[in-house]
Amino acid sequence: MKKLIVIPDSFKGTISSIDICRIVKKNVHHHFPECEVIAIPIADGGEGTVDCFLQTACAQKVTVRVSDPYGDPIAANYIKIGDNAIVEMAQCAGLPLVEQRLNPACTTTYGVGEIMLHAIQHGAKKIMLGLGGSCTNDAGAGMAAALGAVFYQEGNTTLIPTGNNLSQVSRIEIDKLQKQLQGIEIVAMCDINNPMYGPNGAAYMFAPQKGADQQMVIHLDNQLRAFAQTIQTQLHKRVDNLPGAGAAGAMGAGVVAFLNGTLQSGIQTILDFVNFDTLIEDADMILTGEGKLDAQSLHGKVVIGVAQRAKLKKVPVVAIVGAIDDDIDEIYQQGISAVFSINQKPIPFSRARLYTQNNLCKTVDNLMRFAKSMLIHL
Repeated sequence: MKKLIVIPDSFKGTISSIDICRIVKKNVHHHFPECEVIAIPIADGGEGTVDCFLQTACAQKVTVRVSDPYGDPIAANYIKIGDNAIVEMAQCAGLPLVEQRLNPACTTTYGVGEIMLHAIQHGAKKIMLGLGGSCTNDAGAGMAAALGAVFYQEGNTTLIPTGNNLSQVSRIEIDKLQKQLQGIEIVAMCDINNPMYGPNGAAYMFAPQKGADQQMVIHLDNQLRAFAQTIQTQLHKRVDNLPGAGAAGAMGAGVVAFLNGTLQSGIQTILDFVNFDTLIEDADMILTGEGKLDAQSLHGKVVIGVAQRAKLKKVPVVAIVGAIDDDIDEIYQQGISAVFSINQKPIPFSRARLYTQNNLCKTVDNLMRFAKSMLIHL
């Protein structure tokens, strides 16, 4: 074997994609010392995106002081690669930052806008924004305010909206924001199709995990409904039913409404960025994986995104995963050659997760032994 690509998602709650790449690379080189192993750890927009992009050649980590979800100062990182910037909203608006203070009615994405503004002021011409892991429900209004948008309420006083008071916005001025963003391309990495509001919208689907009870969910949903109408009236844009509008507390809607950005599949954005199609042309095998392979994996997740691209180049793809559901037959039509679970024994996840690294190591070792034996007999 001369060339292998390893491009996994993390196994959520057990092992990062960076550690998976390290383990795979070590095992491959044990059996094929001369093999070129290209590692591309993936976090397709959510928590860990910045760390994964940092593994890319020529990537520079930039640390800035911005606002956390409650407006307090915090250090956050983004990545610069040439005139591209990769911003992970979870760095300053993520769930882990609020700990026991979960309250999506009060948290803000203002810090996200501050990071983006710093990147723009330091030469970024394209910003790839990871939407995922948020603790907010402000439709990106905080982000827009940090970038120069001005929100007015009745009486001509200004406010920075949160999920709690979006309905109070009566007028929106974006002249300064548009000037800041002139010539800047904004692409948001987004892997859900939920609308802005309603039964499948941001509040009903995601606010409970951010600390909202049923009464707050209804309130937040009503705020988003009112804000969508204000956006339509003031900015002449309808974003409420846009696929992905409900991502990250309806920040997907805000990216399109305020920043004139686009929402794209996280994995497709990353594959394009690393020139994946060219990279795999002479590869002998691609190893990918995620924590659980199931029917949802078919809808734009890492494994299928990788397999679909590899299929066009006729490169075999092996998925190494934690668990395999029953309804995955379709993945073989999408370009997956084989799927292996790393679990060695039929034990509960609570116990199995403790052995993830060891089990992954054994699985890759067995796969490489098999590959070596096949090459010997060909």
